Amino acid sequence: MKHPVLLPLLGGLLLSTATLAQPSVPAAPTGAASDTYFGVKVDDPYRNLENLQDPAVAAWMKAQSEYARRTLDAIPGRQGLIDKMVEIDKRKAARVTDLRVADNDRYFYYKSRPQDQQPKLYCRDGYKGQEVLLFDPEAYEKGKVYNINGFAPSPDGSKVSFGISEKGSELGNTLIMDVKTRKLFPEQIPLNRGGGEWLPDNQTLAYLPFNNGDLKDMAARQNTQCRLHRVGTPVAQDQVIFSSQLYPKLGIKPSDYPYAGIDRDTKLAYGFLYSVDRYLNVFYAPAAALTKPNIPWQPLFRPADEVTNFVTDEQHIYFVTARNTPRQKLMRMPAARPNVAAAEVLVPESADESIMDEQLKTTKDGVYFVRSRNGVEARLYFVPRGGKAAQELKLPRAAGRIELTNKNAQSSDVWVTLGGWTTDRQRYRYSPASGQFTAEPLSSEAQYPEFAGLVVEEVLVPSHDGVQVPLSLIYPKGLKRDASAPVLMVGYGAYSVSMEPTFMPPFLLWAQQGGILACSHVRGGGELGEAWHKAGQKATKPNTWKDLIACAEYLTKNSYTAPGKIAINGGSAGGILIGRAMTERPDLFAAAIPEVGCLNTVRMENSPNGPVNVPEFGTMTKEEEARALLEMDAYHHLKPGTQYPATLVTAGFNDPRVIAWQPAKFAARLQASNAGSRPVLFFTDYEAGHGMGDSRLKQFESIADLMAFGLWQTGAPAFQPDKVAVK
Repeated sequence: MKHPVLLPLLGGLLLSTATLAQPSVPAAPTGAASDTYFGVKVDDPYRNLENLQDPAVAAWMKAQSEYARRTLDAIPGRQGLIDKMVEIDKRKAARVTDLRVADNDRYFYYKSRPQDQQPKLYCRDGYKGQEVLLFDPEAYEKGKVYNINGFAPSPDGSKVSFGISEKGSELGNTLIMDVKTRKLFPEQIPLNRGGGEWLPDNQTLAYLPFNNGDLKDMAARQNTQCRLHRVGTPVAQDQVIFSSQLYPKLGIKPSDYPYAGIDRDTKLAYGFLYSVDRYLNVFYAPAAALTKPNIPWQPLFRPADEVTNFVTDEQHIYFVTARNTPRQKLMRMPAARPNVAAAEVLVPESADESIMDEQLKTTKDGVYFVRSRNGVEARLYFVPRGGKAAQELKLPRAAGRIELTNKNAQSSDVWVTLGGWTTDRQRYRYSPASGQFTAEPLSSEAQYPEFAGLVVEEVLVPSHDGVQVPLSLIYPKGLKRDASAPVLMVGYGAYSVSMEPTFMPPFLLWAQQGGILACSHVRGGGELGEAWHKAGQKATKPNTWKDLIACAEYLTKNSYTAPGKIAINGGSAGGILIGRAMTERPDLFAAAIPEVGCLNTVRMENSPNGPVNVPEFGTMTKEEEARALLEMDAYHHLKPGTQYPATLVTAGFNDPRVIAWQPAKFAARLQASNAGSRPVLFFTDYEAGHGMGDSRLKQFESIADLMAFGLWQTGAPAFQPDKVAVK
């Protein structure tokens, strides 16, 4: 997005409190098509919009974006939101994220200061060491805007590899730096994302490049091949080590991402077949075989084992499984004889807490893991080496979420970061010897007095089938239950991703306007374990948007708000949630804001990133899954002559995850179907992708867009553009 500029009042279309005529915005060009899926005919009036290179399509998208930009910029209060976000952000002199600690106690991390538009890569030797700037993406190449899309320090901390990309594409070159001299090695690995994965020799990097740089090309990410690069050698000499071409008997699908590396603890090579499937598909072999032809791969975990994460030490492989265990359990097997069927249960399933499987770490003392109740009350547990009983560790304060960082399995070092809805993240070093947590902040501290009076209320809401759905509410103390508060309800509901409590001052500004910020923990997420995920997937996907509808109805029945005072927002896979909630209950919501959203799921497999998502959403080649995809397709549930909520649809033209034509088709059909007078805006950001890599100001502008639009449509007085004109 461009820097916001309020347009001069030169006449034109007049914005009213909740309506906006759009006579100057051209209708989308049509190019009708139809398909028949298992006897069901499906009309697709805007199939032509899938050709983003068509001049007519490009012209329509540009006109829509320009109109949306003018309209959003003219909303009173929008610029004030941005100003407040910038002012709050400046209170932190430094913000540190993504900490990695190498064997030599060298810290690697992103740091951004208020004047930085992109995070920069830093390191320091030990917590108290002198900080060193390793790489500044803003200064790398004059006239271009880069961001770092991932980094990886070598185990010994002597080198660091990192990916750089432009305009949110997430795809670019991987650079390798000698940390001591801060000099880049001459070679660059093209068509790659992130920093790859270092082997234990500290000289070799495993990586998985795309086949070409056209993110709109279906072939770019099909049949990819994992390669090894040795530092200081030409990339052209890199060896392919894992692919369907090399190992056709392993059942590697064209859409799988095959990745291989070496685990120094177990001395095993691992080959991963990545997709969005939660259940790992992993093979193993002796570490020494990785650089040799005909690696003797053996199955370690198959999807039927329902393993969602694993870690290691020298003797054991520890893994989390959901098989016959809705809230997951932690198991252990010997690395010398890995056999899932013979593994022992280390930590059984909890009756009311779910294992947050990404927070699983090993040290020389044992295994640390996190469990959460309803996704909003996190607790930390520890199993000593050789022990079989988990003990809860008493935290220095209550936590909505916990993030764990360790150095390696040979060290005792472990760091615990605690967070919540209205409390900033705090980082501690934990000592197993003393049982003490010592604060070790890397980010500077700041005060937020404007949020001191906010109330956090956690409730359970009965959904359409009686299932209790967690709903988090954040609002000003003393809020009157007179059905007048504007509500911003956010949700996601896919891939078992939990909406964990996170301190986000820009969103808390909604509550500052006298409103309620509501987070609906709908099915499809992971808040209540893997069973919660499965209950919002493929054929059960309707539970996802029905849960959100139930949460909205709960707020109206209990006089928090009223119909027509609720704005709903979700992005990416959350577009399914928002699109289907607004098409099923258009009367319930004042505004809907799907950002870079999946809104035409029936055609998802026809987009470059679609095939890899089949495990989560389904395929049109199977009848039951095709019917499920049609049911979750918001584009195909739009009905002519319906009064829909005000809608802000966004797309990123360089988006590698949700191709821009998905939201484009939805916006076009929505504008044609809408019988009401509320605005339907479609904005494509031509300098962005899926949101990754956006500058700090762009992030603030995007949040201000959705909040100003939502506050306008829910009737917040300070955001009513009476007598404000848009040219």
